[in-house]
Amino acid sequence: MRLAVMQPYLFPYIGYYQLAYYADKFIFYDDVNYIKGGYINRNNILTKNGLQMFTLPVNKASSFKKINELYFQDNTKKILTSIYQNYSKTAYFHSIFPIIENVLTNNNRNVANITSLSIIKIFEYLSLKFNYTFSSDQNYNRTYNAQEKIYELCKINDAQEYINPIGGKDLYSKNEFKKRNIKLNFLEPILSPYTQINSSNFVSNTSVIDILMNCNKDEIINQFNNFKII
Repeated sequence: MRLAVMQPYLFPYIGYYQLAYYADKFIFYDDVNYIKGGYINRNNILTKNGLQMFTLPVNKASSFKKINELYFQDNTKKILTSIYQNYSKTAYFHSIFPIIENVLTNNNRNVANITSLSIIKIFEYLSLKFNYTFSSDQNYNRTYNAQEKIYELCKINDAQEYINPIGGKDLYSKNEFKKRNIKLNFLEPILSPYTQINSSNFVSNTSVIDILMNCNKDEIINQFNNFKII
C-alpha cells in the first residue's frame, strides 16, 4: 500500500493533487502546527498583470497552534471577488466557481475542514476515487519527532511505500525507510503548458484553480498523471 501524508492546503498547486491521486491512501496531516506565513491559507491565481496571491484570513493565526485548532474568518467577499474578476470569462467558470464558493463559505470554519474540502471536492468534480483520512483520527504517538511520526503512520496503516513531494528529498533518507521495510519515493510534478485566458505565455506556480478554470476534465486528469517518481 502506497501512503502519502501532507498538511491540508487551500486549493494548492497541481503537484499536491498528483500526490494525493498517486497514493493508495492519503492522510491530511491536520494535528501538526500551523505554518504562519506559509501556503496553508493562500496561493496564487493568474491575472492579466501576472500572478496574484489570494488569502483567506485565519483568526488568531499562530504557529504554536495545530491546524485543526484554528478557524478561518467569515468574510470571503474579497477572495471570491478576485477569483470572479479574473476567471469569469474562462470556459469552465460556471462549473468551477460554485465549487470554490461552497468550499470557502462552508459553515464549519475550521482550517483543517475547509482546506481539506478544497482537495476533496476537486476529486469529486473529476469523479476520481480518493481514499483519505486525517492524522487527528489516527492512533499514533504524537510525542515522536517529525520523521518518527511518519514511520509510525506508515506502520499503523500497513504501508509498504511512502511517497513524498520532491521538495522533501533532502529531509528523508531512503535507507532509513528501508531499515523499516518501507520504500521511500519522491514525486516530481510535470506540468504541461495549457491555454490560459490571462496570459499568452504559459505561467506555472498557480493554484489548481487556474487549470480548473481553463481545462476540461480529461485534460486535468491527464495532468494529474503527469509526474516522475524518483
